[in-house]
Amino acid sequence: MTVRRLQVLALAPVLMLAGCKQEMTHQRRQDTYSRSSIWRDGTAARPLPPGTVARGDLDRDAEAADPPEVTPALLARGQERFTINCVPCHGAAGDGDGMIVRRGFPSPPSYHTQRLRAVQPQYLFGVITNGYGVMYSYATRVSPRDRWAIVAYIRALQLSRHATLADAPEAAERLR
Repeated sequence: MTVRRLQVLALAPVLMLAGCKQEMTHQRRQDTYSRSSIWRDGTAARPLPPGTVARGDLDRDAEAADPPEVTPALLARGQERFTINCVPCHGAAGDGDGMIVRRGFPSPPSYHTQRLRAVQPQYLFGVITNGYGVMYSYATRVSPRDRWAIVAYIRALQLSRHATLADAPEAAERLR
């Protein structure tokens, strides 16, 4: 046998194995949102198993369940986030008269109504998180800590509009 023939014979099994590998990498597949005859519901996408938690969700849920202590820094952050995310619809004072409303969008309720002044902070947090009425969810746009900061700032807006001298005795002393 010649050297050339031995080389070809030695190379043949390698080429055959390479051919097998190509079949493994080019298998038929189902696109996520395509129709499929394999499953009864007719879709290729499968529902998540019960109890599935996305990476990072447990940390986010813990942060959402535990409101931070209200500090001047938190209120400043809340004012900043409120101005960015909420003022276009709710207005700077929280009256529901933002620029979007002036352009014809439905008016959100004023934060200064008796009903919204009486709700728990978790309610406001939930509305920011999940949306309400025509307001869409801000869960993916605003972090839980910033949502709590916005809630604290909304409470400060409510208090500033409805405060009395009895609420601030040191101010009453300065007015005498």
